[in-house]
Amino acid sequence: MSERASVGAVVSLVQGEGAPLLKLLDGHGEEARIVGGAVRNTLLRLPVHEIDIATTALPDEVVRRVEMAGWKAVPTGIEHGTVTVLVAGKPFEVTTLRRDVETYGRKAKVVFGRDWVADATRRDFTINALSLSADGQLHDYVDGLADLTARRVRFIGDPAQRIAEDYLRILRFFRFHAWYGAGAPNPEGLHACIMAQAGIDSLSRERVRAELLKLLLAPHATPTLALMTEIGLLGNVLGGVAFLASFENMVKVEAAVGVESDPVRRLGALGVWAAEDGVRLAQRLRLSNADADRLIALERWWQASPEGGGISARALLYRLGPQHFADQVLLAWSRSAAGAADRSWRALAELPRTWSAPEFPLKAADFMARGIAAGPALGAVMRAAEQAWIAADFPTDAATIQGIADRAAHEASGAR
Repeated sequence: MSERASVGAVVSLVQGEGAPLLKLLDGHGEEARIVGGAVRNTLLRLPVHEIDIATTALPDEVVRRVEMAGWKAVPTGIEHGTVTVLVAGKPFEVTTLRRDVETYGRKAKVVFGRDWVADATRRDFTINALSLSADGQLHDYVDGLADLTARRVRFIGDPAQRIAEDYLRILRFFRFHAWYGAGAPNPEGLHACIMAQAGIDSLSRERVRAELLKLLLAPHATPTLALMTEIGLLGNVLGGVAFLASFENMVKVEAAVGVESDPVRRLGALGVWAAEDGVRLAQRLRLSNADADRLIALERWWQASPEGGGISARALLYRLGPQHFADQVLLAWSRSAAGAADRSWRALAELPRTWSAPEFPLKAADFMARGIAAGPALGAVMRAAEQAWIAADFPTDAATIQGIADRAAHEASGAR
């Protein structure tokens, strides 16, 4: 990747949706550039999901210019120089150039400045320190372009110092290597991560969770996770055993079915095997309630199998719902002896696309009309009728449904 070719690749970035804001902040004594991930991903021909802008303008000046232009400025981190600007409803993060005076974990005491080199060298990795001027000029003060070309994730300056500033950079080192690296990780960076890995325990669970879930979606997640297991890091993060073969098979079966890669499902493949694994992981990583429910449900992955036939598969889908059904089927498939090309497992995984579970057609009134009084007995007879309806493969014709109701009511009356 030559610098000339690189500059050509980023022209569209400075002329894209961030161009009006970049132009607003660049000029009249100030300079603004696109920085970080947007530049990196554009050079790699990867999707750009967000655009961050750095500027020499102080936060108050950023707010003044933005509001004069009729846009909204949100002081999301203004004490550290960061303002989120909404342009046509799209957020852009604008940060004033700064340098760290003192660092303590995620927090840092900063002073604002106008030195682009100082701003670049305070960042974590060389590939994240590239910046792009409004005129399309690419700026590289730490050999980030060479590292990007070599697909090498390398700390800026002393790796141990960068990590001591924020121990989350250990996980970020592995996450960025899984996404953008090739071959073995940078040895100096890896050594520093191994020596400092105890610092992971000082991080909030939410920050650890965010990094881990991003890593699980990376193209080279499996070898990276294997390396993290070898050095003892992954077991500490998970609080248990990592099932790497299951994880890799999950990647394969997701691709075979054509479903979107899912970090919670992959986390289940990596860390959930027996009862209570899901609960432990959900608590350890502070998952949201919805994600915790999915992970805990994966503890019953073994109940999904194509061997039970169509009726039992539809019954499982009816009980679990499409999301839990898909999760359990894919996890069970990843742990079966069948390969990713197995047709019976594929048909089972695709069932939610081809069949929608109907709503149970009988109501409480149907049984009360048959002499069942309100109370526990009514609930019991409805559950029995629903089970009979499921066993009959969800009939929809009125005669069969009424027959199910009659039998359930009769059996309930005879039991009293």
